[in-house]
Amino acid sequence: MIPTLAHELAPRRIRINAVSPGFTDTPMTRASLRRMSDDAPAAMAAIAAKNPFGRLAEPEDIARTVAYLASDDARYVTGQEIVVAGGAGLAV
Repeated sequence: MIPTLAHELAPRRIRINAVSPGFTDTPMTRASLRRMSDDAPAAMAAIAAKNPFGRLAEPEDIARTVAYLASDDARYVTGQEIVVAGGAGLAV
């Protein structure tokens, strides 16, 4: 959908991009883990340990990516999905 919309709206100078965050340390994430686990901090630590950076994303990590896309620095970026997940999901 992103590439299609980007292509259709480019003549109107409208840029279409997406930010796909990985596991992010937020109150909602913590609450979800508390419902699924008796030891939410241990569950968070286990998820973080599987990430190449060894931590969960912080909300600021996601916000900075969104701010970049909204800025003039990204004026020629369209039709892209940026995955902000610290390398989670990379095949090695």
